[in-house]
Amino acid sequence: MSFDFKRKLPTPAQIKEMYPVPEDVAQLKIKRDEEIRKVFTGEDDRFVAVIGPCSADNVDSVCDYLERLSKVAEKVKDKVLVIPRVYTNKPRTTGDGYKGMVHQPNPEKPEDMLEGIIAIRNLHIKAVQVSGMTCADEMLYPENFRYLSDILSYVAVGARSVEDQQHRLTVSGMDIPAGMKNPTSGDLSVMMNSILAGQHPHQFIYRGWEVETSGNPLTHAILRGAVNKHGQSIPNYHYEDLQLLIKLYAEKNLANPACIVDANHANSGKQHREQIRIVKEILHSRSNSDDIRKLVKGVMVESYIEDGAQKIGEHIYGKSITDPCLGWNDTEKLLYTIAERT
Repeated sequence: MSFDFKRKLPTPAQIKEMYPVPEDVAQLKIKRDEEIRKVFTGEDDRFVAVIGPCSADNVDSVCDYLERLSKVAEKVKDKVLVIPRVYTNKPRTTGDGYKGMVHQPNPEKPEDMLEGIIAIRNLHIKAVQVSGMTCADEMLYPENFRYLSDILSYVAVGARSVEDQQHRLTVSGMDIPAGMKNPTSGDLSVMMNSILAGQHPHQFIYRGWEVETSGNPLTHAILRGAVNKHGQSIPNYHYEDLQLLIKLYAEKNLANPACIVDANHANSGKQHREQIRIVKEILHSRSNSDDIRKLVKGVMVESYIEDGAQKIGEHIYGKSITDPCLGWNDTEKLLYTIAERT
């Protein structure tokens, strides 16, 4: 069966013109980008918490969560730099299932990519307005990045995308931190090669243009655990794993060695409450090694209003419809714990 070209979508420039970023949001992004950059270059020793829902599935509950998060972020700002997860693109292992707001602004209605592009742009703008914080998203589709490039302050490239050439080269044209996850196989050389590619300049075809990039020195590692041939989760956040990553960085001679540890996914075996213990272990490792303290800039935590996950159509407000998330009460306590132990 061939491609069915349904309709020509507006370009990112057209969408940006139709749904512009308000001036106060644009100015906040400049400030936030500089703050976040300094963490990844080592000029600021605050600990980063990339935290929020597994998937941003509902505008009201996501913004409710962000308002709560902003109050805690303000209290811990001297020690912790909070970057909210507002993930509007979701990779699916088999290709089936909810792929995020960019596909379905309403998870119970059919896919509509035009409405999805508009919805994710409006959500990210509103997210900044209600929280006072610019956010993170996953770059699932490299050609879609430009729809949000003037709003985001952090981008993650997922475990299934990290070996893809177009993802790597697109990262090389960003001016914000881009985290490259290790692949599901756990092969750290794939991740390190992706970081190298992201930090270097390139020429390639992008959105019908021949483009040239300058390289992104803020490209860095995200450790998310692995899965072996038996489907068992293999964590890679332990002290020895972090020491190995230090060695790999030295061998590659890369700029700004940095790592974010994903406390969920294969590191927790998707046991969402294990994220609390894992974050505490990471903080302990940092306290026992200056090298690890310099390397590990923060953690990634999946968190929402309600604990766990639900199926689409159950309508429990603020509960994930994808991977299970840590509930709000535990999230708040964890952020205070991070501030106390950093």
